[in-house]
Amino acid sequence: MKKQRVIVGLSGGVDSSVAAYLLKEQGFEVIGLFMKNWHDESVTISNECPWLEDSNDAMLVAEKLGIPFQTVDLSKEYKERIVDYMFDEYANGRTPNPDVLCNREIKFDVFLSIALSLGADFVATGHYCQKSSIQTAEGTTYFQLLAGADANKDQSYFLCQLTQAQLAKVLFPIGQLKKVEVREIALQQGLVTAEKKDSQGLCFIGKVRLPDFLQQQLQPKTGAIIEIHADSPLYETLPTAEDALEIQAYKKQYTPENGVEVGSHNGAHFFTIGQRKGLGVGGKEEPLFVIATDVETNTLYVGKGKAHPGLYRNTLKVTNDDVHWVREDLRLPKGTSMHVSARIRYRQPLQNATLFKEDEALYIQFTSPQSAITSGQFVAWYLGDELIGSGVIT
Repeated sequence: MKKQRVIVGLSGGVDSSVAAYLLKEQGFEVIGLFMKNWHDESVTISNECPWLEDSNDAMLVAEKLGIPFQTVDLSKEYKERIVDYMFDEYANGRTPNPDVLCNREIKFDVFLSIALSLGADFVATGHYCQKSSIQTAEGTTYFQLLAGADANKDQSYFLCQLTQAQLAKVLFPIGQLKKVEVREIALQQGLVTAEKKDSQGLCFIGKVRLPDFLQQQLQPKTGAIIEIHADSPLYETLPTAEDALEIQAYKKQYTPENGVEVGSHNGAHFFTIGQRKGLGVGGKEEPLFVIATDVETNTLYVGKGKAHPGLYRNTLKVTNDDVHWVREDLRLPKGTSMHVSARIRYRQPLQNATLFKEDEALYIQFTSPQSAITSGQFVAWYLGDELIGSGVIT
């Protein structure tokens, strides 16, 4: 019987290395494919060449495992689908998540297409998440995206934009393991990546300073920093969202008249909600945090201390065009609601929340107010350990 072919995205890290090893042990025909994503070395933070180092490590792993290996250059697709999108989002005062985009646009779209063209039955990655499936009474199969067994490493959030068609073709070989077990397997098998540190850079660039990267395209522009005091009348009536219609008052709007100017900045598009570093305003008993940005007027609004009410909201909005259901069968009809758990960033503990579907958008109301809800980031919602949907925060 012919073996099923799996093409593994070998990144040069320990997780994908062990994923390839496990698949070979399970009897698959395994091929390693390294994705080269970026050429511009002008924004890296050292003279190292991270993609070349990673490619060499991936090749050594493939040699050790006795599997075919090749490199594919996807830098053109990265530029068009992710880098340009990121610049547009920052220019519009939003903060995109390149890792989620990387998975949606590259690893499980472009890479998947290449793999299928090479005769693959599946693609596999070193993500810490799991996959299962259920069948309805009518006989329809739905694939489930489940949290990884290692709660500290669960990466289901990064895969929150995957579709049923993509899930049908993907395997997550290390999803049932803890990180320490993955490293142990790598050491036992003598893989060169066994003790290699996890990558900390942007998914498509590597070791890079984000501000340096942004300043390649976004020009500095001096503007005012306005401090909004915690006892401002703006906070006297926080939205309670007792019913779905009241939820629409989900976000505070500030004007310079609401506060006092305390400094200047070099471009509102360089800052994000919750940011503390880089403001350059001293002499305060507590640090200042960005609570809002306005790229049209080039104004930053800040508040003093982590407990400042401007940092917290209990409701966020996702427009219809930006709502994505991994489980299409669970899509909410207009005028209905659903109790879920949700997170607005990677590694955030899941929070109790309720989804409300209205005409123009989906609203998510949290039981407890959330800090630094940020436009452009992704919110993902779960039923138990299963990620069922996600969306871009307005």
